Amino acid sequence: MTPRGGVRLETDVALRAVLAIAGEQHGAISVAQVRDCGLSARAQRSAVADGHLSLVEPTVLVVRGSPDTWFRRLQVGLLALGPAACVSHEAAAQLHGMDGPNEDAVEFTTPRSGRSKSLRRAVVHTTRVFGRTDVIRIQGFRCTSATRTILDLAADGARPERVEAAIDSAIQLRLSAVQVLVHRIAETRCRGRSGVRLLDRLLVDSGGESVLERTFLRLVREEGLPRPMTQRRIKREGKHVARVDFLYANERMVIEVTGRLGHSTPTDRERDAQRRNELQDLGYAVYEYTYGDVTRRRDYVARTLRERLAARRLVLVT
Repeated sequence: MTPRGGVRLETDVALRAVLAIAGEQHGAISVAQVRDCGLSARAQRSAVADGHLSLVEPTVLVVRGSPDTWFRRLQVGLLALGPAACVSHEAAAQLHGMDGPNEDAVEFTTPRSGRSKSLRRAVVHTTRVFGRTDVIRIQGFRCTSATRTILDLAADGARPERVEAAIDSAIQLRLSAVQVLVHRIAETRCRGRSGVRLLDRLLVDSGGESVLERTFLRLVREEGLPRPMTQRRIKREGKHVARVDFLYANERMVIEVTGRLGHSTPTDRERDAQRRNELQDLGYAVYEYTYGDVTRRRDYVARTLRERLAARRLVLVT
């Protein structure tokens, strides 16, 4: 027989292994992982009774004293739901760094099966299918991609303003693109998924990287003006010159829109002036509309943009 001291030593070694794994998982560990560390069910119960561990879900424990952070709640949920689950919806938006998420949301999606699962402090969604690129890893967590997150928010009935913010920030952060969203929406439409009409409407004026740029694109559309290309890189002999808000390539005309504060420091103004000069050296006409112009002087923007496009066509023809 193994001496009691030897049993105690083995238990201590197993408990240290449990604490080490939990330390890498925001203080959480699954019962299966505890068992793999060599801690028996009886020893596990003793660890709970002694205050080392606390059972927060039927199959998940946390280290007593570890902070109850948002990240720990995500870890607990993924451990409880199993390897096919992922962080989704508002929680995924937060992980991606998108604008406007509910920062306290703890949401997951699991493959749909005959047996539904629930968690004490989280929302659990189900899905019939995950696309090939729908799930990625962020900071160690399985998480829906930015594109899938946008589709999920729309399907779940999020407010248009919320979905709009998610689209624009995902594009700004280079996590998705209009073309990618259009393709995925077409696939979604074939499956009859909800939220498609909302996405169709919001994508019409997407492609910019801010609310102001979206407002400008809406103005252009509603005034019957040609839509410019958005967020284009302009190079000279293969070297980057500028990334512009809007570009009318045929007219070689650049449109910039600036927020309420604009670039206010001397360094910012110097950089803007150099950038503008370099674009003009390349033969681009560069025009700027302010926040006030786009939001309060709609007629002025529409009229001058129409006139400037016409003038540029004449210049380039002659």
